Amino acid sequence: LLATVLAGSSACVVSARPGVAHAMRDGYAYLGERWVHGTGQPVHEAVGHLGHDGAFSSVMLVVENAPVQMDDVAITFGNGQVWHPGTRLVFGPGSTTRQIALPGGVRHVRRVDFVMNNLPGNGAAKVEVWGR
Repeated sequence: LLATVLAGSSACVVSARPGVAHAMRDGYAYLGERWVHGTGQPVHEAVGHLGHDGAFSSVMLVVENAPVQMDDVAITFGNGQVWHPGTRLVFGPGSTTRQIALPGGVRHVRRVDFVMNNLPGNGAAKVEVWGR
């Protein structure tokens, strides 16, 4: 019966969003996400309790659905040290940051904080954190 079902079914290929495909292609693991709605004012959001517990040598941010102005990023390591990689840009939907190498080699990432602004009139934007 299983062979009959499989023989009669057609394959379904799901393509990843461009930013996600880039992160996955480069060997990154999904850690978490935050949504931001366009208010015209910067908001502070954090991704804590990361979906993948482990040590990483770099992170990448993926922006989906709407453009985001990223004013600041703060990465908190397992030992409590906070590091600001200096990412201040406007990202379009489906784009990613560069591969952000973490100082000191492989580090445990506890949380990632953002100060960002979704530009008004563009709908909600999703910012994902990926680690490798």
